[in-house]
Amino acid sequence: MDFSFNEEQNELRAMARSFLEEHSSPERVREAMATEQGYDEAVWKQIATELGWPAITIPEEYDGLGLSYVELVALLEETGRALLCSPFFSTVCLATNALLVAGNPEQKAAHLPGIASGTTTATLALSESSGSWDVGDLETLARFEGQEVVLSGTKTYVPDGHTADLLVVAAREDGTSGAQGVGLYLVPADAAGVERRWLPTMDQTRKQAEVVLRDVRLPAAMRLGGEGAELDGAEALERVLQLAAVAISAEQVGGAQRCLELSVEYAKERVQFGRPIGSFQAIKHKCADMMVKVESARSASYYAACIAAEQGAELPEHASLAKAYCSDAFWSCAAEGIQIFGGVGFTWEYDIHLYFKRAKSTETFLGSGSYHREKIASRIGL
Repeated sequence: MDFSFNEEQNELRAMARSFLEEHSSPERVREAMATEQGYDEAVWKQIATELGWPAITIPEEYDGLGLSYVELVALLEETGRALLCSPFFSTVCLATNALLVAGNPEQKAAHLPGIASGTTTATLALSESSGSWDVGDLETLARFEGQEVVLSGTKTYVPDGHTADLLVVAAREDGTSGAQGVGLYLVPADAAGVERRWLPTMDQTRKQAEVVLRDVRLPAAMRLGGEGAELDGAEALERVLQLAAVAISAEQVGGAQRCLELSVEYAKERVQFGRPIGSFQAIKHKCADMMVKVESARSASYYAACIAAEQGAELPEHASLAKAYCSDAFWSCAAEGIQIFGGVGFTWEYDIHLYFKRAKSTETFLGSGSYHREKIASRIGL
């Protein structure tokens, strides 16, 4: 079986790397990090209008490119390698997936074309004060009153939550518990009762926010899905989180790869005791171990992407496997990189500390490696 990228997919990767080397260079990343918004609107416009990346997995009937999750993962590996500062992940890998998985045709037609064109940015508001990623732990409430739904609750650490135009909010119906009554609701960011606040975080390359919902009233039709939906609310949300886990694993592979590259480059240049430190056996072993972890993580991420593209029944297990292994691999490579750089690794002049921070933030995002290993164990009956 051939798991290599085809010619078109390799062209996509090459084009992405060329674009990102210019528009997501270390200097451009630092400029974006210094702003509360967290990205350059001109670069986002180029990404949307010239490259069409927000449209990558959106079906052609909704003005998208209609490509598969394999192409998305190929692209995300490059954006992760470059630490791209943009609302791409939150819009495409979170909100768009929610619409594709749970939305009815009318909801898709209303929102996907705007996302595809780049005029609408969106995100998923899920995590709360508990920090849990379990669907059953939701506390945000949805109360139905006639033809309206009223949302109340607080969401924390929402990716790009302070700048997104559209929020996909996970909430449960009042009086329910566990997986019962869970639903996804489309909330315009400017709706009455929505309060948003940017949260300072360790990883400044991906901005996060607190979103407070104070009795936000919406038409009941803003709940994703409806009668005849293939998946109920909890199942749809689980599917969205599984797809997001595959997506973040690809970013982590790209980040781990860049940690390896930066470490090897520095080991060749840094001279100690009259010779480059890369000539010492201990440094060679560190780099070799990093390479093994990067390649193993890449295999896990690519295989999960193939299953996601085919909508395979094994997606839950392999999404968790990819997230668990890639989280650990990225964190290990970033930590080893800091060791190779020594004290200068955490100075502003060097880039390795940016990857160290991204590694930690993506490790906890959507659940740590331990969390996903426990999910795998539960699914196979251990």
